[in-house]
Formats: sequence, C-alpha cells, structure tokens
Amino acid sequence: MLAVALLLSATPAGARPSKSARMAQARAVKAQIDSLNSRIEMANENYNEAASKHAVLLAQTRAAAKRESKAKKRIGVLQHHLGTRASDMYRTGPLGFLDVLLGAESFDELATTWDILKDLNRDDGKAIEQMKVAKAEAAAAHKEYAIKERASAKQVAIMAAQTASYRQMRADKNSKLRGIEAEIRAINAAEEAAARAAARRNPYSGGGGGGSWPSPTIPAHGSVVTYARSRLGLPYVWAAAGPRAFDCSGLTMWAYRQIGISIPHSSRAQINCGQRVSRANIQPGDLVFFGSPIHHVGMYIGGGMMIHAPHSGDVVKIAPAFRGDYVGACRP
Repeated sequence: MLAVALLLSATPAGARPSKSARMAQARAVKAQIDSLNSRIEMANENYNEAASKHAVLLAQTRAAAKRESKAKKRIGVLQHHLGTRASDMYRTGPLGFLDVLLGAESFDELATTWDILKDLNRDDGKAIEQMKVAKAEAAAAHKEYAIKERASAKQVAIMAAQTASYRQMRADKNSKLRGIEAEIRAINAAEEAAARAAARRNPYSGGGGGGSWPSPTIPAHGSVVTYARSRLGLPYVWAAAGPRAFDCSGLTMWAYRQIGISIPHSSRAQINCGQRVSRANIQPGDLVFFGSPIHHVGMYIGGGMMIHAPHSGDVVKIAPAFRGDYVGACRP
C-alpha cells in the first residue's frame, strides 16, 4: 500500500484527491488485488486437490473397516465351531471314538466310521487354517485402516489451512477495495474490452506456449459449451461446483458431468484428462489452463474466447482464452 500512501500524502489535507490521482491509486491497488486473486485461486485449487484425495482416502478407510469387521465376524464363527468341537471331544474323550470303532460289527461299519472321523479331522484342520487367514486379514485391514485414517486427517488439515488462508486473503482484498470499487471496476472493464478487441483481431493472440501435441483422436465435445453458457452470470464461490455457484474447476467439472463425462474438481488434475491439445487444434469444449503451477481453468468456446469462473467477487463470464499465463489445453 506504499504507492497509495504516497498518493494520499501528496493531496492537501481536507481536499478530495483528483480523478487522475484516484485512478493512479486504483491501479496500484489493483496490482495488489490481482496478486491476491492469484493466491486465492492457488489456495482454492490446493483445497480442491486435498478434498479429492480426502474423498478417496475416506472411501478406502471405510472399505478397510468393512473388511476388518467381516474378518472379525468370520473369526467369531470359526472360534465358536472349534470351541464346540473341543467341548464335544472333552465330554466324549478320545476313547469315545475308539469305542465306536471297536463297537463296529462289520467291516463296512468300520470303514464308514473311519471315513466320518477322517472328515471331522479334515474339517477341523480347515477351520483352523481359515482362522489363521481370517486373523491375518483382520490385522492387515486394521493396519490399512489406521494408515488411511491418518492420511485422511492430514488432508482435512490441509483443507482447513487453505480455507483459513482464503478467508484472510479475502478480508485483505475487501479492505484494499474499500472506497475505490468504482475505479477498480472501470479499470477492469477497460482491460477486458482491450483484451476482447485483441482476441477479435487475432483469436490466438495472448499467452505463449501450451506445447505441440499430435492431433487429438477424441472428438471435440462442442455440446458441453451449451451447459457452460447456461451458468453465465452465476457467482464465483470458493470450492463450489454448482449448480448455482462455481469455482473455476467446479464449473468445468459440472458442465462435463451434464454430458456424461466425469473429470476431477481440480484444474491441475483436469489438464491430465483425455488428450492434450495444441493451440492450433483447439475446439469449442476443450479446456484451457493457466498459471505455473496451474491454478485456473476455463472452457474454450471459439473465436479466441472462453467461459470461466474468474475469482472471488466475480461471476461466470466470457473472456479471452489466451491470456498471458496460458499454459495449455486438453480435451477430456
């Protein structure tokens, strides 16, 4: 805020700053706000990434707990079976079986009784072996459960930290904006108009790079643009994925879900979905990515333009697709 302080100190006490001074002040503040918006987007994507990992870990934790419970139930059944057999043998005694054998009045009776005893011993052996397997499975499932639970808690901590960071940066941003909102809006509008004019003159002008990739074999999903357009004007909201509010990757994820394609809620993960696309081959419906590391995504709609959810305090809108921090595109 040093630039702002210097501007204000140059204004006589009690005098309202001139329009040019206020615009200069607004430009200085806007540079700080733009930086904050990028940091907020980064925190948002960090949150989304942690939330996705947490969801997977939570499912794995529940599966491990279910396996452990199932193994313990099996152990209970086997213990009951073996306990009953041990009790029977204690009551009958080893001579009980011998009495049965000696009491056989024919060879056929002896052979039948012998087979029964062998089957009993075989069943007992199987039950003991199954008990060992069930105990090993229960122990393994319990260990996995504990590991996944700790990993899940770590992701929850990351999510909480990113949320706290976002709230602090949002408060900082609102504080900087206070009193010069109109000037900031005027600057933003002028910059957006200039960017649109440049895109009309050369749809592929703007940020460099994106890489050179083979022509994609996946057909373009032009129909998804209709769904993205249907969300124009809806607010950007931290970590939101629709249907009435969105962050950047939440918007693209929601739109693609409408045509039956599932992509993750993370711009960093989305760029690895489907096939990468060179700028020369980009088609409506393809996703365009920004920042290093990647922390923003939009949907290309043709003519050098995209639909995106820009940042906190803004709405889903159409903007030039190849801004200065463009890094690539993909086709899910």
